Amino acid sequence: MDLSLQINIPKLSQPIRYTDKLLLIGSCFTEHMSDRLQMHKFRLWSNPHGILFNPLSVCRSLQTYLDQKIYEASDLFPLHELWNSWDHHTRFSDIHQQEALRKINTSQQEASAAIRDADWILITLGSAFQYYLKEKQLPVANNHRAPAQWFEKKLLSIEEIANTLRQSIDNIRQVNPGCNIMFTISPVRHIRDGVVDNNRSKARLLEAVHSLCDPTERCFYFPAYEIVIDILRDYRFYDIDFVHPNYLATQIVWEYFAETVFAEDTRSLMKRVQEIVTAKNHRPRFPDTQAHKAFRKSHLEKILQLQQHYPYLDLAEEAAFFAD
Repeated sequence: MDLSLQINIPKLSQPIRYTDKLLLIGSCFTEHMSDRLQMHKFRLWSNPHGILFNPLSVCRSLQTYLDQKIYEASDLFPLHELWNSWDHHTRFSDIHQQEALRKINTSQQEASAAIRDADWILITLGSAFQYYLKEKQLPVANNHRAPAQWFEKKLLSIEEIANTLRQSIDNIRQVNPGCNIMFTISPVRHIRDGVVDNNRSKARLLEAVHSLCDPTERCFYFPAYEIVIDILRDYRFYDIDFVHPNYLATQIVWEYFAETVFAEDTRSLMKRVQEIVTAKNHRPRFPDTQAHKAFRKSHLEKILQLQQHYPYLDLAEEAAFFAD
C-alpha cells in the first residue's frame, strides 16, 4: 500500500557531471544543497551575496557579477555597531568598514569570474515579497534588523518576477552562452508573512518560473517545493519551528535531486567520494592502533586511485589527512 503520492521528475537530457562548474544562489535552501554538493566534491560557488530570498535581490546580485561591480564605502551604512550592505546578508557585516568591504569585494571578484565560467546556475527563490527602503525607494536584500518603519513591503506580480528573471537569463547568456539554468522554489515557509500570504507568494514564484522554463532553452525546474509540500506532507519532516524542513526532509530532496540531475556513472563516483569524506570525519577512539593505521593507509590508497582516474577531483585535503 502506498501511503504517499508519487512524483515523476524527468531526468535531465544533459546531466550534471563532476567536470561541470556550478554557481548556486538564493534562499537558505540553497545552503542545504550546496553543503551536499561540496561534501561530494563538486566544483561550485555558493551564495556570493549570502542568503537571498526574493527574485529582485537575486537578479540584482547576478547583475553585479556581470558588471564586475566593486563596492565602495558609500555603499555601506552603519547600524547596530556594524557596517552593512543593503545588497548583502549579515554574514558580510563587520565592525570595521574596510573589513566589510574586503569581504564583499573578495566575494564579488570570485563571483564575477564564476558567472562567466559556470556550466550551471542554480537559483532557489524563497519569497515574492520585496522590501523597499522608504527613504530612497531602494529595494533591499536584507533588513539587518533595522526598524520596521524604515521599509515598505510589496508583493511582486507574476509579470514583474518573470520579466526580471528573463532579463537576467538574457544578460547571463550574453557573457556565458552555454550556461544552463535550473530553478527551484524553497519549501521553507515564510510564516511571518502569514499562512495565506506565504502561499500567495509561493504561487507567484511558481507561475513566473514555469512561464520561463517552458519556452526557454536549457532552462529547467526541479520541484523541491512540491516534494516537501505534497509528497512528504507531514510536520515530522519539519524542524521544531514548523517552518524549516529538517535533516530528513532535505536528505530526501537531495536523493530525488541526485536521481534526477546526475548520470549513473556520476552517482557511482559520488558514493566512492562520500565514503572517503565520511572516513575522514570519523573520530577513532584509539588512533595509535595498528588497525587504525591500516584504515588510514587503505583510504589513502583509495584516494590516490581516484585522483589517478579522475584528476579533476579535488581530494587534496583528504589525502593530506590520511597521509599525516
